[in-house]
Amino acid sequence: MKITVGIPPQDREEAASLYWEAFGKKLGFTMGPKYQAMMFVRSVLRPDHGICAHDDNGKLLGIAGFKTVHGSLVEGDFSDMRRVYGWVSGSIRMSLLALLEKDFENERFLMDGLFVAPEARGMGVGTALLDAVIDEAKRRGYAQVRLDVVDTNPRAKALYRHVGFKELKTVKIGPLKHIFGFSASTTMVRDV
Repeated sequence: MKITVGIPPQDREEAASLYWEAFGKKLGFTMGPKYQAMMFVRSVLRPDHGICAHDDNGKLLGIAGFKTVHGSLVEGDFSDMRRVYGWVSGSIRMSLLALLEKDFENERFLMDGLFVAPEARGMGVGTALLDAVIDEAKRRGYAQVRLDVVDTNPRAKALYRHVGFKELKTVKIGPLKHIFGFSASTTMVRDV
């Protein structure tokens, strides 16, 4: 397995598909239908904010995104949203997504999503990507990595615990659970 910082241009479509497969259930009500969501994700995907795992034949196995003061893996503004969804629909979607956004913090390196191709799950890809995130945090001078995981993803939470992440706090989202399909988000950190 080869791990690299940055998403190669030839993997943009596959990266968008894997992203939607991983997060579509959570974002589907807000970002759907799928064809529009895919258009949006493809158009705003930031290759410089992802760490990729490829097999020996160059097939994309998974990605770990991260957030910096310069952006995040999938980031768009109102003009991007308007271009795909139109003015009114784009405004509504941006308002809903803003309810999920957390401020960037500069004290910890912030992981912004981890997703692995279905056929590569259980093969150590997630662990390798987490190790690469920790290495990238060290390289950038951070003492900790932070991530958030939703309550509907116990497999991810177990992986994070397995590699040394500790739970800091859990926040319930109240009635928003009917929009986003999860009830709470747990913030986890790990020293590098």
